[in-house]
Amino acid sequence: MTLRRYLQLDVFADRPGAGNPLAVVLDAEGLDADAMQAIARWTRLPETTFVSPAVSADSSYRIRIFSPRREVPFAGHPSVGTAHAVLEAGLATPRDGLLVQDGIAGKLPLRVAGEDASRTIAVRTPPAKVMTTAEASDPQLHDALAGLPLGSLPPALMDGGRRWWLAELRDEALLRAATPDWAAIGRLAQATDSMGLCVFARSDDPVYYLAVRAWVGAPAQFEDAASGAANATLAAWLASQDALPGDTGFYRISQGREVGHDAIIELQVDADGEVWSGGRVVTVVSGQIDWP
Repeated sequence: MTLRRYLQLDVFADRPGAGNPLAVVLDAEGLDADAMQAIARWTRLPETTFVSPAVSADSSYRIRIFSPRREVPFAGHPSVGTAHAVLEAGLATPRDGLLVQDGIAGKLPLRVAGEDASRTIAVRTPPAKVMTTAEASDPQLHDALAGLPLGSLPPALMDGGRRWWLAELRDEALLRAATPDWAAIGRLAQATDSMGLCVFARSDDPVYYLAVRAWVGAPAQFEDAASGAANATLAAWLASQDALPGDTGFYRISQGREVGHDAIIELQVDADGEVWSGGRVVTVVSGQIDWP
């Protein structure tokens, strides 16, 4: 019997069921990549993370991230959720308000603010760059954007470790009522080696500035309940266009209502142009996993 601490979390949420689920296996030493992939396939959650002790003095812990299909170099909600799990288990202590996770994407700081239920965690995301901008009539985009009333910014392909097509829609009501063309989004994702299409709209809600929907086109096709990485690339795109909401670089987005969730993600573009993506995390399951 090999017992390891195991958590299931809801990330970017202040209550169970609102955010994006995540499994975390602590004490992951001794598990090889095949075992980690098998566990991630078994949990059937969007991602499962595996935590092991830091190997250098300038990091807090090591992390590996797996979807049910493959290992993932970086993703926002697994990074934020794992930091919460590490803090809850007492495996690391912030230094000057920061944890540092060490993984395939390098050493990334996570900012920790507040305590207990009010605690928020934000990860500094890998730099994102504009790959291309396009018109809605572009042959690659035409079918995926057909019937979607676009806003003022042009569609853009951004690469922030994962590639996303971004498209602004005219208003929040139209965004929430939109029906994705999954076949077209799948073709777009495969043709451009991207995750799919992330659409957004400005909002007058007092809690959040943008409403966002992220439609994953490949290898599976689904709507993401709350994507820290997609929203980080969106923040970088808006910053590049001098189009960030508000005037401080900080804003909140709403995501997931259309698939039964109600996530709030906090974005910050700091004075150096770095993007931080984060929010609250709730522990839903705490126990042990028996995996050889």
